[in-house]
Amino acid sequence: MTMFIAILTYIKPLSEVDKYLQAHRDYLAEHYAAGNLIMSGPRNSRIGGVIMIKTTNREAVNDILSHNPFNINGIADYQIVEFTPTLFCDDSLKFLI
Repeated sequence: MTMFIAILTYIKPLSEVDKYLQAHRDYLAEHYAAGNLIMSGPRNSRIGGVIMIKTTNREAVNDILSHNPFNINGIADYQIVEFTPTLFCDDSLKFLI
């Protein structure tokens, strides 16, 4: 299975980020419930965030991210990393493949 990591970098001040933070968290909750996301969280130093997305193709990733309030409101830039997991630290992560 192909996996995707979205690396968000804030392009607006934290005061703007905070205005959309709850809407962003609600958006994440909806996609966790739908089974699209594996994990997410802020980057250290609060310069952005990381979202690990479980889907079959880049078009689905683009669609998921297009609804993120941070994207809609121009709060963050996105770098998408596509990879195929092949090695794991233990059996608990084999659900990724």
